[in-house]
Amino acid sequence: MVTYSESGVDIDLEAVTVSKLASKLKDTLENREVLTESGHFAALIPLEDKAIAMSTDGVGSKILIAKMMNKFDTVGIDCIAMVVNDILCVGAEPIALVDYLAVEEPDPERAEEIAEGLVKGANESNIAIIGGETASLPGIIKDFDLAGTGIGYVDKDRIITGSEIEEGDILIGLRSTGIHSNGYSLARKALFENAGLKIDDPLPYDSNTTVGEELLKPTKLYVKPIVDLLKSDFNIKGLAHITGGGFTNLNRLKDGVGYNINNLPEPQDIFKLIYQQDVPIEEMYRVFNMGIGFVVIASAEDADAILERLNESVEAYKIGNVISEEKIIIKTFEDTEIEY
Repeated sequence: MVTYSESGVDIDLEAVTVSKLASKLKDTLENREVLTESGHFAALIPLEDKAIAMSTDGVGSKILIAKMMNKFDTVGIDCIAMVVNDILCVGAEPIALVDYLAVEEPDPERAEEIAEGLVKGANESNIAIIGGETASLPGIIKDFDLAGTGIGYVDKDRIITGSEIEEGDILIGLRSTGIHSNGYSLARKALFENAGLKIDDPLPYDSNTTVGEELLKPTKLYVKPIVDLLKSDFNIKGLAHITGGGFTNLNRLKDGVGYNINNLPEPQDIFKLIYQQDVPIEEMYRVFNMGIGFVVIASAEDADAILERLNESVEAYKIGNVISEEKIIIKTFEDTEIEY
């Protein structure tokens, strides 16, 4: 049996670590007026009739796949996506980002490739990269690490935190491009160690695509369809970026409610391939996005119209509903039911 902890990432220990860090930092929230509790996808601070949203994230161990492929022109897209998709979750439109590139030693050609992805992600998201930092850290960094911090803005009266979510609301899921930028420690262990695949091997289910090409597919950018939706008159109650932790990310939105996710589309074949390497089904849905990278929560009255609007630019599905019990129930592609 292959689990995330066996591949080197202990989600529970990570959660405790984050809690310890956040508990020490929480007092600093008293220094300024802050509109969101820590733990949401993005933080909000007021500025007259607007609020400024901020979020930070990185590419993670997907960088190791880029190194194995010797291809670095897509990881910048992942960096942008992980930040701007989070900013969207408070109803904000992303506007700018600064990047941080830490390297073992300078490599101009690789830096130029990384920049190509950053530019592509920024253009797709309609944001400006207004600055950044590059640091050479031999002895601390192995190869390189890439992260970004972004800002967005939203009218105060249009902030979405999830506080209005209630039983009976509908979950609309937006299709992912694949694994995105989470769970790569588990994916590498399952595919390279258990399945014995190599980075340039063709996929067992698609001879025209290599393992590396599939794993390096950039994270989906949801900015255009979600910003378009935010500019409409629909009553959107919650927005969630489905990243590491899978659908448990929904727990960030509101205490006291749960989610019955019973109508997911079939996940991409890469997830099934990983699952076949003795990974428990509960672990799959706890680690990966399983084909849904973003969730919109709205009232049942608005759900059909929102779904129609989203499907103009992205694959979207009704995937479930809000329940009163504080738990997440998922009907898996194996037609079994799991609960978190």
